[in-house]
Amino acid sequence: MNKSAKAMIDKAYGLDSQDPDIRRFWIGSLQQSEQIKYLEDYLAEANIGGERGWVRSYLSFLKEQAKRHDRSCRLVSKVQNTDTPLVRLMRDPKHLRGYGLSVDLNGTRANFLLDTGASGITVSRVIAGMARITWVNETKIRGWGDEGPQNAYIGTAKSIRIGNLEFQNCPVGVMESRSVAGEDGLIGTDVFADFLVDIDFPDEKLKLSELPKRPGQGDQQTALKNEPDDSEKQEKSDKTEAAPEPGAAGTASAADSSGPQDRYIAPEMRSFTPVYRFGHELLVPTKIGDASSMLFLLDTGAFNNAISPEAAREVTKVGSDSDKKLHGISGSVKNVYSAREAVLQFGRLRQENQDMTAFDMSGISESDGTEVSGLFGFVMLRFLDIKIDYRDALVDFSYDAKLLKRLKRF
Repeated sequence: MNKSAKAMIDKAYGLDSQDPDIRRFWIGSLQQSEQIKYLEDYLAEANIGGERGWVRSYLSFLKEQAKRHDRSCRLVSKVQNTDTPLVRLMRDPKHLRGYGLSVDLNGTRANFLLDTGASGITVSRVIAGMARITWVNETKIRGWGDEGPQNAYIGTAKSIRIGNLEFQNCPVGVMESRSVAGEDGLIGTDVFADFLVDIDFPDEKLKLSELPKRPGQGDQQTALKNEPDDSEKQEKSDKTEAAPEPGAAGTASAADSSGPQDRYIAPEMRSFTPVYRFGHELLVPTKIGDASSMLFLLDTGAFNNAISPEAAREVTKVGSDSDKKLHGISGSVKNVYSAREAVLQFGRLRQENQDMTAFDMSGISESDGTEVSGLFGFVMLRFLDIKIDYRDALVDFSYDAKLLKRLKRF
């Protein structure tokens, strides 16, 4: 972490050491041995309440990581630009569920759902057993649904191959179930946060390239961004994060590019849309009719667009719908509604929705500390070429109307 970023975090911590977000960033700025000592002392405090779970889990992870010494997650192949085919994941022989990536874990190949709403890599116990994923520590995983956190553990993969890229010694979340939301696993696009991520759905390719260098920036070391995150406290869609993490600790980014920085918009990215990044989540400013701008989660892992009932009532009629079913990692969502006509405007695009699913999104809003009013799902996003710059929280949405007829066959 550069000195200015460290000084900024230290100053914020000095002003308000009790703020949980500031404290986690500050912990993440410490050396590994300092983190362990701090968390051991913090865990000994009597009144830390609901934080005890993530503190204990993250401390366990750090201690196991320390035993591996310099074996941190890193890119070992000499590739900075690559593209790999997207794999069609089918609901049935005629209907597309989503797109995934073919991933090689320790020599075991499986297809994982590519998910902009997820963080890290999460696999089923079946895949973990076949790949001989090394156990590190227990954790909990939570997604959509009303059944609460599910049992899981953090493991280590000696080798992860995706296209021409190979990463070594990277953490992987493992669910104690035979599938992860009906798939072998999920891979969040944030694992490629050191790259410019181009999800080209029409051409069925994932392209990764170098991000434009910031003024004065040196060479970067590229890593797979799959360090643990604070999943036990968060409610997500059909996905999860691997385990608790207070900040950006343990990542292998170059020292001059880690920590808080001002957004940099390179000349070639002037057409990109600035978004809000909360951890791995990308929240897109969205207009619905004449209402004030709202924030929608970019979520290729969710099937349909969705909206919160509160946001929907500002622009259209909302009614209960017993026929709509939502099921995620944490079971079924009990109260699901239907929102009638809504026109979404985001980036340079405008999209009409005749019937949107509506359900309570307060869990995400509470986790992020800001109101999340909806999400963009796969049914709409599959027509777009989406470019993501995680470093500067920029997204570009491209749509070619000529491709619509070809894509409608699924």
